[in-house]
Amino acid sequence: MSTRTLHPYLDHPGPIPFAHRGGSADGLENTLAQFRRAVDAGYRYIETDVHATADGRLVAFHDTTLDRVTDGAGRIADLPWDDVRQARVAGKEPVPLFEELLEEFPETRWNIDVKAEPALLPLLDLIGRTDAWDRICVGSFSEARVTRAQHLAGPRLATSFGTRGVLNLRLRSWGVPAAVRRSAIAAQVPETQSGVPVVDRRFVRAAHARGLQVHVWTVNESERMHRLLDLGVDGIMTDHIDTLRKVLEDRGTWF
Repeated sequence: MSTRTLHPYLDHPGPIPFAHRGGSADGLENTLAQFRRAVDAGYRYIETDVHATADGRLVAFHDTTLDRVTDGAGRIADLPWDDVRQARVAGKEPVPLFEELLEEFPETRWNIDVKAEPALLPLLDLIGRTDAWDRICVGSFSEARVTRAQHLAGPRLATSFGTRGVLNLRLRSWGVPAAVRRSAIAAQVPETQSGVPVVDRRFVRAAHARGLQVHVWTVNESERMHRLLDLGVDGIMTDHIDTLRKVLEDRGTWF
């Protein structure tokens, strides 16, 4: 690993276990109940997503619309918070405000996928108001959105790469010249993309040489977890939080 100073967000001994959407295997993704289950299971890092409602409230929710996982319907960006709060995930659990999650779990660190541009400024404002700079890593498939977040917040904000940053790092791992942004703290990537391997020893080596961690999503099988950890990845995001905990316990790296 590079001697570059790590952002406080990464202050964790050993590989980081991330509860993806809180651990979505039981259908209650991105809910207070699911996040609490992950925290009670010992998870310090949780991955979630944010959208802004029509009146600017920041909710922890993956999809653009309520339709897939709740008993409500409609685009979150078109609905006021008073409407969104009536929806129930799997017919049971309400959609949480992200600010409430920061308060409810004060020791938890959050990996935030900013799903749409209107959510970015409310998120940065919330991080600033709550002084949560050490607890948040911001990512997005949009390289422009991540770059804008870093430009607005500066080095106190931890970010991962967008799609172009990951591509350039992959190219560099193959020896192809490509610019790799130095302000990110991690490459957060799938194991493969469209059948093409993304994470291998060369990719991990290229990231570490630039002081970057490698976090892989979304890995639910113990065999894949072991293989990736053997490659030297620095974090794994999973829906199956019990499986990942057992793998890390077996390897003596659950902390």
